[in-house]
Amino acid sequence: MKNHLITGILIICILFGSCGCAGKNAESPYSQQMVESQALRSFYNNKDESQTITARWGYVPGLVANSVLKTYLQYPEKTEYYQTIKAYADHSLQSGDTVRAEPNNIDDLAAGKIFFTLWRVETEKGNLSDAARYKNAATWLRNNLKYKHRRIGESKPGAGRFIHKAQYPDQIWLDGLYMGPALYAEWQHYFGAEEDDAANMDSWTDIALQFEITHQYAWDAEKQLSYHAWAADPDEPSAFWAKKDDPHKGCSPEFWGRGMGWFFAALIDALEWMPQSHPHYQNLLDIAHQIAQGLVKYQDQTSGCWYQLLQYGDGKTADNIGDEVNGAVYNSCDRPNYVESSASSMFTYAYLKAIRLNLLDKTTFLPVALKAYQGLIDTFIREGEDGSLNIIQSCNSAGLGPARDPSRTGTVNYYLCGKDTFITQNEGKAIGPFIMASLEMELLKNGKQ
Repeated sequence: MKNHLITGILIICILFGSCGCAGKNAESPYSQQMVESQALRSFYNNKDESQTITARWGYVPGLVANSVLKTYLQYPEKTEYYQTIKAYADHSLQSGDTVRAEPNNIDDLAAGKIFFTLWRVETEKGNLSDAARYKNAATWLRNNLKYKHRRIGESKPGAGRFIHKAQYPDQIWLDGLYMGPALYAEWQHYFGAEEDDAANMDSWTDIALQFEITHQYAWDAEKQLSYHAWAADPDEPSAFWAKKDDPHKGCSPEFWGRGMGWFFAALIDALEWMPQSHPHYQNLLDIAHQIAQGLVKYQDQTSGCWYQLLQYGDGKTADNIGDEVNGAVYNSCDRPNYVESSASSMFTYAYLKAIRLNLLDKTTFLPVALKAYQGLIDTFIREGEDGSLNIIQSCNSAGLGPARDPSRTGTVNYYLCGKDTFITQNEGKAIGPFIMASLEMELLKNGKQ
């Protein structure tokens, strides 16, 4: 009874009260305000400023573009949203039906998710020529992943798992699940029936394997969190950051917020498409429950958001000494841990979507999600002088190695003081998930949750 009362109060506050719409289009939903304030104008993309319509092919512009398409699907009167992303796709395809993707770079696949919506809409319009181009592009990306992308070899732990990038041999990062397997799952949903039944089922098993291997090696059952990355060969030079001994041999040192955000969002997206009859479906659902339950423990009770480094609060700071690697010192500062907007938005999106799809229990998790969404608005959304919305306090980027970049150590010092981990605003990796979280909240408001 108490949970239902809390849920009801939070719904009233969030949908009709304290976090009412802001900005110059105050009557518009937050999803539309952020699309029009940032996603259709310009945003930051790993330090560089991008405009969606002419952005490079990459996971950050693709994430923003996909969030705009999702907003169009929910508000189909916003035809300019669709036309802008169609123009971005056509610019990226350069009149062909493939994109320029770097071999064995899983990040380059993620933007291909836009092709599924473009294919659907153009098919409905009867524009079969463009629809075919978009389907061919999505299929090329999926086939590149399934048949050509390098995997961990059979002689090593984690065999069969896609590597993150060629420069990170036999490494898996949480980020990669959103980039590759989630696209793979959406392709199987739309086009898997074109294969024979056995091939389709094998592909779903392959997709499930990507999540299961990651969970097997990166999950810390005691902390109920996943390490940012894991290396099958922790003695390889580019895995200098990896733990060398059990427990958690091969894992990176810390639990990075956005890394888990990519994982959680990818898993819920894949479960949306995966046949419930598949033998691995329940296993992936169990993993989703473990992640959802674990993250509840680390939700900041004051803001409702999550920290850059998940297992610590704001009392944790970098040590002002730095990390010594091969006689050189990196990442020296005393900055504190902080609540971070992209991870918080990803978690909020994943919780709300999972509840809508009946993957997570509404009574247990809706209060968590509503508190989180209120936290996004109160903590990260700011109105500019022109009335547009800004989203602040996002980590610019984070990675691990390779050997030629010993500063990316994966330590507390790195995530708080690294040359690429600085705090920024209007970052595409925060804009896209905030839009998607807002769309889920707006479905709830309209009685579709």
